[in-house]
Amino acid sequence: MSRNPEVLWAQRSDKVYLTVALPDAKDTSVKCEPQGKFSFSARGVQGESFDLSLELYGAIVPEGCKTKVGLRNILCSIQKEQKGWWKRLLKSEEKPAPYIKVDWNKWCDEDEEESSSDLASENDDAAFVGQDDESSDDEGMLYLPDLEKARGN
Repeated sequence: MSRNPEVLWAQRSDKVYLTVALPDAKDTSVKCEPQGKFSFSARGVQGESFDLSLELYGAIVPEGCKTKVGLRNILCSIQKEQKGWWKRLLKSEEKPAPYIKVDWNKWCDEDEEESSSDLASENDDAAFVGQDDESSDDEGMLYLPDLEKARGN
């Protein structure tokens, strides 16, 4: 029996980003079909089978789909057929399965896209660089001086 891996998603007006959380995946297979069907399969560390099939909200360009297999996850960049923001990831209006979650690290609102897309459009592969590296918990945190030292205690 196969299991479903955890999937994180985010979007831009022209792309959907899917991150499949599956450490040390083997025999990874990703398939994108024009009508919006996304299929994924792989084997886990203990040889267990993981399968995933998603009916995406809109049509996609299979040739514009890129995949990068990392140590802890599989990153997929899926090009939308028509530029625009999708209301949701899946075609179905039902609540998505519990293993499908929003990727808040990559999330961007429509009105924020203009400023952040300048960087992403210059080098689309930049979204994949360093994603499977160990990240620091204080990433993005401001430096705060030690208050005890500041008081002179």
